[in-house]
Amino acid sequence: MAKIKRGGKGVRRAAKASNRAAGARRAKAKTTGFVDTVMGVLPFTEEQWTRIWLAVIIGGAVALAWVIANLAGVPAMAQAEVGRIASDAGFEVRHVRVTGTSRMDERQVYARALAQRDRPMPQVDIEALREELLELPWVKDARVSVQLPQTLAIDIVEREPHAVLEKPDRLMLIDASGVELEPIARDKASDRLRISGPGAAKQVAPLDTLLASAPALRPQIEAAEWVGNRRWNVTFKTGQVLALPEGRDESASALIKFARMDGQNRLIGGKVATFDMRAPPRIYMRVPGRGDRIELAEAGN
Repeated sequence: MAKIKRGGKGVRRAAKASNRAAGARRAKAKTTGFVDTVMGVLPFTEEQWTRIWLAVIIGGAVALAWVIANLAGVPAMAQAEVGRIASDAGFEVRHVRVTGTSRMDERQVYARALAQRDRPMPQVDIEALREELLELPWVKDARVSVQLPQTLAIDIVEREPHAVLEKPDRLMLIDASGVELEPIARDKASDRLRISGPGAAKQVAPLDTLLASAPALRPQIEAAEWVGNRRWNVTFKTGQVLALPEGRDESASALIKFARMDGQNRLIGGKVATFDMRAPPRIYMRVPGRGDRIELAEAGN
């Protein structure tokens, strides 16, 4: 007598397996669709996404190597291993990009940055390189960063040229804080304020404050001499010299008084070669060809 095998159980198993497979396909489709949607929204290309994931993977490997080596008590080995892994993965300095330079010679920046060339990215000492760049006269600030996988980016903030410092052997372009930037030819310095005298570079900011107290005179002033480390002689474009008294307030008051008197009597451009205001409230004048000094009373007194 033939035996009949019942296949109900097998059919049910096959149906369940089929349902599970269909569910997995639907879940995968939803996940893929979600990932595609997210990647489509974010502003990255497929190549950039590849670099990002590669960076994450390499970063994880580097971190793991670092932890293992440190736990073993050999931080030097950790650093070397991290560098080796990063270098093998292509994470090393191959390119240097410099921005922000308009007046200075950017070759000075490259000369320091290229010392990092072919160095693994984890071994680039960004802070040390920044400090080295800050030693350059024109560099007021520097921002250094690594851009994976192979670029070292340097953004320079330059100092602004402000005046010309007259030294015994040359003219130097300086900024508003008195930092010497570079030598400048005399014919290119004619449109800038010239300052002179021992210690004058440290007095640039106080001089700016002094000249700002009499703005009507500022366009007519071409030079200022710091005398005896205590006071200023101001030279106008006419060649006339104004000797100011000591003291911040005293010199500002004298300059304001002279500006008022010039507005009333047109002193600048006249025959007087020197105006001496060192003994307020008196003003003494020296006229070429005369041996004595003439006292000038302030108009209105």
